[in-house]
Amino acid sequence: MPEALAALVDDALALVPARGRALLGLTGAPGAGKSTLARQLVAEADARTAPGTAGYLPMDGFHLSNAQLERLGRLDRKGAPDTFDAHGYAALVRRLLTETDHPVYVPDYDRRLHEPVAARHVIGPGTRLVVTEGNYLAWDAEPWGSLRPLFAELWYVEADDALREERLLRRQLAGGRDEAAAREWVERSDRANGELVKRFRSACTRVVPTGAVPRRPGGAEGAAGG
Repeated sequence: MPEALAALVDDALALVPARGRALLGLTGAPGAGKSTLARQLVAEADARTAPGTAGYLPMDGFHLSNAQLERLGRLDRKGAPDTFDAHGYAALVRRLLTETDHPVYVPDYDRRLHEPVAARHVIGPGTRLVVTEGNYLAWDAEPWGSLRPLFAELWYVEADDALREERLLRRQLAGGRDEAAAREWVERSDRANGELVKRFRSACTRVVPTGAVPRRPGGAEGAAGG
């Protein structure tokens, strides 16, 4: 395991309280590497301790379905703040801090279906560290703003804009768009969302540069627009 990642795992595990569980939030602009880092932290924390010690909560699981986005006229803005069930995400964050005696099931986003999928992950009673990630965790608008005190720490995952947009372009191409449509989406939608996220960088506990997040060859971070 690279030294930088090992240090981040050390710091994440240090957040775990003597009793109960801790939530570590990861935020950053689209394509920064949030889900890559979250999954690696969970895997390495489990490897050091025991399976199920750490769990994963992706905000992308709370994308509104395409049917709801079409109803609302927001399908072409998928990934913007108002295209998520933000209150549903906030409710699950609170559940994870209080419901520690039974499994809590967590949705995810499927980039093959381009839809959220229920109960892909589970946070078990023995899970002591939950790593959650999403674009808007540092935003001060509600319900995001009221979640900030619930995170033990909130880390900002940062990557160079050109690198992020290259990753986002590959993501859109892998999702089935042709190059012109993929580039238009990145420049119109992802770029605007990224500029919003960057406004709240200073509200985070620390900044984790993308170089501290090794990526598997061909890997892609995040979901459709987030």
